[in-house]
Amino acid sequence: MNAAASYKRLLLVVALCVAMLSLSAGVFAQGDPVTLGPLPEPSESGMAPVNDIMMYYAIYGEGEPLILLHGGLGNADYFANQIPAFSEQYKVIAVDSRGHGRSTVTDTPIGYALMASDVLALMDYLEIDSASIVGWSDGGIIGLDIAINHPERLRKLVAYGANYVPSGVKADVGENATFGAYVERALADYAELSPAPENVDAFLENIGNMWATEPNFTKEQMEAITVPILFLDGWEEEAIYPAHDYEMAELVPGAELTLMPDVGHFAMFQTPDMFNSIVLDYLSR
Repeated sequence: MNAAASYKRLLLVVALCVAMLSLSAGVFAQGDPVTLGPLPEPSESGMAPVNDIMMYYAIYGEGEPLILLHGGLGNADYFANQIPAFSEQYKVIAVDSRGHGRSTVTDTPIGYALMASDVLALMDYLEIDSASIVGWSDGGIIGLDIAINHPERLRKLVAYGANYVPSGVKADVGENATFGAYVERALADYAELSPAPENVDAFLENIGNMWATEPNFTKEQMEAITVPILFLDGWEEEAIYPAHDYEMAELVPGAELTLMPDVGHFAMFQTPDMFNSIVLDYLSR
């Protein structure tokens, strides 16, 4: 499949997964990939005026700042399996990206550069000069954007299940039952948390267009990154080609790569102890 056809297939991912919602729950043979433990009470939470939106954030623990960036369609609560472990050593800031969870959105098309700008503006609001980032999927891509364009704001980046060009995403991801189950769960949570759940169709179209056409980092940009990065992923990835993980790790000077066994795009839910151990080990070095 050529690149153009692959992009078109990716654009259909959201539409296909939404169509799945009309089917019986039994279609998802592998079950709900989002299994969350209890979420502790944050020491602080609120809605920050960020660019042209109000951005939800929650803070847990004390120490060096560690920002958690969720994947597409998700929200900050999806780090419930990580926050208790991470907040023992770090000041954890979990956020809802624009249009996701409790954060608002405008008519401006959502893109990775804009979402990276939101994160930097939130850091300014919270008076954080620099921080480490653990980003999952879209969150990892946001982290890459910051590493490329604002390295002075980033100490370390752990990017799980990320890609640097659209062709790094598997063409058949929209046919994957586990990915479809994630979308079903995420949309149910969106309906509960969003300040404007009636705008879900416009939101999905916005995100679908972004997934089909972004990110578009160049090899030269990746090769110029100076921030320490761990590319983390699972061998059984539903969305990202493992070869793409290898390519990113080879492009970024000094980058590390870890592929977790027997898990795919949702390791933070499915094998949280292993995920947390790998992340904390890397951040501590």
